[in-house]
Amino acid sequence: MSRGRAYALVAAIAALPRLVVLLHERGHILTAFTDKGDDFARTFVASGTYGFLPGHPSAYTQPLYGFFLIPLYWIFGRHWEVVGGAQILVAVGTALLVFEIGRRVVSSWGGLVAAALTTLHPYLIWHDVHMNREILDQFLAAAIVLVTLVLASRPTLRFGVLLGVALGLGVLGNVRLAALPLVVGLFVLWQAGVRQHVVVAVGVSLAVTALVIAPWVIRNRVSVGCFAVTTDARALWKANNVNTYRTLTHGGWIDNVPRYPGAPPTPQDAYELYLATGNYVPVDECAQMNFFSHKVHAFWLHHLGEKAKLALLAGQMEWQPSVVETSGRPQKGTFVDSLRTSTEPLFVIPLYILGFAGLFFVPRAFAVLAVSLLAYQTAVAMIFVGVTRYRVPWDFLLCVLAAATVLEIVRRARESGFVGGARQVAGER
Repeated sequence: MSRGRAYALVAAIAALPRLVVLLHERGHILTAFTDKGDDFARTFVASGTYGFLPGHPSAYTQPLYGFFLIPLYWIFGRHWEVVGGAQILVAVGTALLVFEIGRRVVSSWGGLVAAALTTLHPYLIWHDVHMNREILDQFLAAAIVLVTLVLASRPTLRFGVLLGVALGLGVLGNVRLAALPLVVGLFVLWQAGVRQHVVVAVGVSLAVTALVIAPWVIRNRVSVGCFAVTTDARALWKANNVNTYRTLTHGGWIDNVPRYPGAPPTPQDAYELYLATGNYVPVDECAQMNFFSHKVHAFWLHHLGEKAKLALLAGQMEWQPSVVETSGRPQKGTFVDSLRTSTEPLFVIPLYILGFAGLFFVPRAFAVLAVSLLAYQTAVAMIFVGVTRYRVPWDFLLCVLAAATVLEIVRRARESGFVGGARQVAGER
């Protein structure tokens, strides 16, 4: 199959089921499961302020998803067709990147199988058309892996720059990736060798990563008052306090953790109060960030055993085959909820098995890269909190490994059939 035909097939496999879900969910795209990036994007288009409210710039979100929505709203308006259609295009782009990864690591057919497995993930088919920043996380994750593989084989400045851009955008979309540039940089050095041009290429990737992030961080220092990718330290605190473990083990999510008594108000608190009363209460965004950051560090220092127990739970939640169920989960009791507990494990459990087996059928370099990246994601889940939607952007690595296993099974089956047929013919003679 030619690459052009493969691209067309992958695009169709990715787009068609998502179009069906988009049409079914069209009434909920803009009203349910929305992200803070949507609030920020609407405010920016209306007033030029990137924040919850006009005239009050904020850094209380990871900014990339809002940046993605702004041109859509400005050019086409805020409509379900616009958001859903754009996110389907991103999903198609992700599938094509996975195809290229699989083609490079396994074969063209391996790329096709990997892309199909990635894009037909039951959770993603539903999740990708709703407002969520993970749609960009997955695209950038695939881009990072592909460019890393290319840079490891051809360590040039051009690919170092491309990797830096992808990593920088990845951090702006998900601050959990802040240490990822070091992981992929070490991989490239291990694979390509510690030579001058390799070190320079890796150094360029790290420098470009910093350059991509810097304008946002500097903007926050000037407009908000502190250097930060996001000032939402309360999210980290909700995942790291003495009430988190009990909340998670009793069916709640970290949003259900009791509020800290006497904590300073956050920008989101002020926004919700404004929506309810029409009155805006000024907040010190940097002070509340420092407050919750200090509480997190104190929890780690003084409750080490509790944190260890919480980390193990977070790792389990990250990798459990069924979608994590919480008492306040969206669409509880609907057919979507049934899919979470039935269809998802039917897909994920075989994926885990085939993915593990694939470690023995892919080049050692890719196996090392895949294990390193999945280990990194597990580690950050144990620091923050683990849940299905934080894992699935990286499940494409398992899909590439699984594709290698599938093709190996097919190859051995064909060889067995050929040998068996040859023996039968020989016996008849």
